[in-house]
Formats: sequence, structure tokens, C-alpha cells
Amino acid sequence: MNPNVADTYLMLNPRDQWRKENGTIISKERLGELMRKALLDQVPGQNILVTQPIQMRFNEIMAGARADPVCKVFGDCYDELERLAGEVRTAIASICGGGETEFDSIGKNPMIEIQPDRKAMCKFNVHADELNRLVETALAGKEVGTFIEGNRRSSIVVRLAEDRRTDLEGMKRLALRTEDGGMLALGPVAKIVLVPQPVQIAREDTQRRVSILISVRGRDTEGFVEEATNFIRETVTFPDGYYFEFGGQFKNLQKAKARLLIVVPLALALIYVLIFLSFGSLRQATLIFMCVPLAVTGGIFALHLRAMPFTISAAVGFIALSGIAVLNGIMLISFINQLRGEGRELREAVVEGTLTRLRPKLITALVASLGFLPMALATGAGAEVQRPIATVVIGGILTSTFLTLLVVPVLYDWIERKTKPRINAL
Repeated sequence: MNPNVADTYLMLNPRDQWRKENGTIISKERLGELMRKALLDQVPGQNILVTQPIQMRFNEIMAGARADPVCKVFGDCYDELERLAGEVRTAIASICGGGETEFDSIGKNPMIEIQPDRKAMCKFNVHADELNRLVETALAGKEVGTFIEGNRRSSIVVRLAEDRRTDLEGMKRLALRTEDGGMLALGPVAKIVLVPQPVQIAREDTQRRVSILISVRGRDTEGFVEEATNFIRETVTFPDGYYFEFGGQFKNLQKAKARLLIVVPLALALIYVLIFLSFGSLRQATLIFMCVPLAVTGGIFALHLRAMPFTISAAVGFIALSGIAVLNGIMLISFINQLRGEGRELREAVVEGTLTRLRPKLITALVASLGFLPMALATGAGAEVQRPIATVVIGGILTSTFLTLLVVPVLYDWIERKTKPRINAL
């Protein structure tokens, strides 16, 4: 293949952004498509899986697979596993976003197999140890001495030459010693054949498995895995004792989501308790806590606007956003309580407190939004982690700022008029 074929399509600038020759920045997904097209034009019929070396090695170390999601087929018979893996791969490739698939070390290589004939060995009085010793010396090699050169010692190993190691007829004529001291050719007492054997037999939980590496493009991993699971169950029939499951980094995603289902409610409950202890009022604590859903709606809308899936990075952004929204609510409600404690009427305290705190809230929102803006627009290394966090925080702060200034004061005025005033200013 022409080594300069990729140069006709792309070049790399110092900021680690791929550009076309006219200088237009293109995405990594588009880059993968161009590289794949360039390679297939030169070497057609290949399966190309585009990834990054460091990411691939981390996936292999942490999840045992070189791709984010991997479909594992388990069973006993290797031939049946290969057949099922082929059907599963065809099913996955037909799903939107699953066009890039690759087998993980599947296939067979021809290997020399020497099968002893027990009856012939008894007839010619040949011991099994002698046969094993001959095969080991001929193919693996056997140390017969030491070569001394000054202070260096090197082992002398004897074995068949490379061209004779693949000559099956020549191996049948190897001399074999019998128990009574005679000599016999290897052919009469052993069958030497060339048989296909698996390249690698992978095991997991004491069971054989075959893996299909998947590079999901243009959609979220969780949605793809759910659709692929249902489609495989409908189209592929698994015999008894054979089954499949998705693993890789997708498993880590599931574990992280399970942890978040515990951590996030506990964190929100702790925030609510702290607010109640500060204000000593359930209604005001609930009112301040309403800033959280007001902010979350903006984060969800921002993710939808940028066509980003929900990830663990986005979940971390929602947690940070909840804290910022609660602080803004505390700042507003505590100042209104302070004005009422000074003797102001309810409506007057609500209007003046909202207008007075307008500028601090806008400054807080602008500082946080502008601070996260470079992360939201990042395209370099780590951008896939930075963008969801920044997008959620920016979108949530914008909606939280305006909705808090509109909704919370109105609800405060309405709730306090319905109940007996109880002021506990900070």
C-alpha cells in the first residue's frame, strides 16, 4: 500500500486536531470514515476498527477487551462458538451504529499432530517415553551440551532444521529406539497429520468464550446494547449451554450507574437536611430544594440540544449543578428573610430581595458559564469527558438563574401568605 495515501486526505496540526487540506476542522468520527475509505480503496475486503492506542490498552487492562462494548458468546464446543459468533456479528452489523465489528482472536491455524498407535507400540516393543523424547528433540529441541567462550556459557540445542520440521513424510522416517535396542522408523507406530487448531482459546469463569469487538458510532452505548440484545435474542438461536452477554467498559458503565442510584439520592437528602437545619422550616427548605429540578431541566435540554447521550460525566455535572442551584436559592431566600426580619412587608421584602440579588446571581451564572465554556467546546484529548459536564452545568445554570428569580419569589410569597409567618434570618 502507498504509505502516503493518508496524506492525500488529511494532515495533523500541532493542536491535535485533524484538518482537511483547505484548513476546515473535522470531527474524529469523520476522520475515522476518511481513514477507513482510504485504506479500503487500497486494501479492499478488510475489517477496520478505528480506535486510539491508549484507550484500547486501558480497555484491555480494565475490562479484558480492546473495545468499549464487547459481545461475549459462551459455550463448550469451539466450532459451535465460531458459528454462533458469526451469526451474532452479522446481527450486530445490521443495527444502526454497529457497522464496525471485529472478532477477538478467532480462527484456526494448521498444526502438526502426532497420534501414537498403542497396538503398534506394543507390537514393536516401543516405550511411550522414547517416543515423546524423540518428538521433543525433533520439534522443540533438546539441550545436549554447553558452549564455553571466555566467561560466557551458551547452551547447545539440537533439533530438526526448519525445512524438515514441516516435512511430514520426512518426519515419519525419524529413527526411534525400541526396548530391545533395535531401531525403528516413527511412521509405523504413530500417525502424523496436519490438523487445524484454534488460534487461541479464551476462557472466562471456567467457560470457553469468543468475543466480538464493537465500535459504536453515532449513538449512545447503552441504547445500542439494549437494542442489540433484543435483536440477537430474536434472530440467533442458541443451543442448550450456550449464551451471550455484553461486557467491556459497558459493564463499568452499569456498575457506575448502580452506584449513582445510591449516591445521588443520599447526596440530595443530605442537602435537604442541611437546608432544613439552617432555616428551621420545612416549607422554606422545600422551596429552596425546588431549585434543583429547575436547574436539572436546563441540563437535560442542553444535552438534547447538542445531541449528547447521558453519560457518567453528565451525571457528575448534574451533581455539581444541584449544589450551585441550592446555593443560589439559599442566597435569595435568606436575604428575603433578613428583610422581613427588619420589619418589611412580605410583598415588599420579596420584590426588593429579588431585585437586590439579581446582579449577584447573574454574575455567579456568568462566571460559572464562561468558566465552563472552553470545556464545552473542547475537541482535544479528554473532550469526550469534559463536554458533557460543561454542557450540563452551563445549561442548568442558565435556566436555574432565570427560573429561580421568577418561580421561587412567587412561590415564597404565596406560601408565606397561606401560613403563619415564621422568620429565621441567617
